[in-house]
Amino acid sequence: MTMTLTEPAAPVTGRATVRHRRAQRIAKLGFYVPALVYLAVFFGYPVVANVVMAFQDYTVSSFYQGDAPWTGWDNYAAVFGNELFSATLWNTAVFTLASLAFQFAIGLGLALFFRRHFPLSGVLRALLLLPWLLPLLVSGTVFRWLLDQDYGVLNHILLGLHVIDAPVGWLVDPAYAMTAVVIANIWIGIPFNMVILYGGLQTIPEQLYEAASLDGASAWQRFRNVTWPLLRPVTTVVLMLGLIYTIKAFDVIMVLTQAGPADATQLLSTWSYQLSFTELHFGEGAAVGNVLVVIAMLFALVYLRVVRTEQDGR
Repeated sequence: MTMTLTEPAAPVTGRATVRHRRAQRIAKLGFYVPALVYLAVFFGYPVVANVVMAFQDYTVSSFYQGDAPWTGWDNYAAVFGNELFSATLWNTAVFTLASLAFQFAIGLGLALFFRRHFPLSGVLRALLLLPWLLPLLVSGTVFRWLLDQDYGVLNHILLGLHVIDAPVGWLVDPAYAMTAVVIANIWIGIPFNMVILYGGLQTIPEQLYEAASLDGASAWQRFRNVTWPLLRPVTTVVLMLGLIYTIKAFDVIMVLTQAGPADATQLLSTWSYQLSFTELHFGEGAAVGNVLVVIAMLFALVYLRVVRTEQDGR
């Protein structure tokens, strides 16, 4: 009786490998597609629609009839020729730079303070996050109560200390309104700066400070020669993100002053809103919005360039 031995089948490699790679590509696309659809619907379409609207005479009837005559650059000419444009641009610059400077300085000071471990330091850090975690509507309402001319806590304290003789109209006087909204925005933005800078400080080796101390370096010299150079990449990120976030601020202004009094706190973001939904000049409002988008994009490009430079230098 003879037995025949059959050779084992060769492993399938050709078509199976191709099918496997194709399945992997489809799986990857399955993760990409939802994000791309989301960006296209909720970011791409509004931006494109806003750009187109800035070149049209868009009215309330256009929403129903779909008829919006093409006007070219007329909306931009009206915006740039408006005497409020230069004042609004100046207010936006003052609000952004003042908020950024104090948010960063105070946030850095708190980050350096909390770098030293002491009892309840974690609890205090968590409490300082509250301004960042609270909705802007809540934060704005709190500051309206604090800064109210007749019933505000600040005026009550200052009158009690005899610092002022009469209540100050922090939110209704053009001389003080910008200062009031800047203070509110600084309070809101400090936790963001503190958290990011504190995380950057944690990456600096403690041995460097010990070596600097052995060399006789003072606290200021340790900060200038050790902390600041090593914290510079994080500093760049914090300042750029804070700039992009602050330049489009809207909620805190509308809650506190509604861009008043007498346009003293009018920013590009609030002016775009008022042109569109108060005066119903949708084309001009879209033009102001596009100016704000261009400014934010310029800073975003600077941010990306700086980050790339920092990465290439490592």
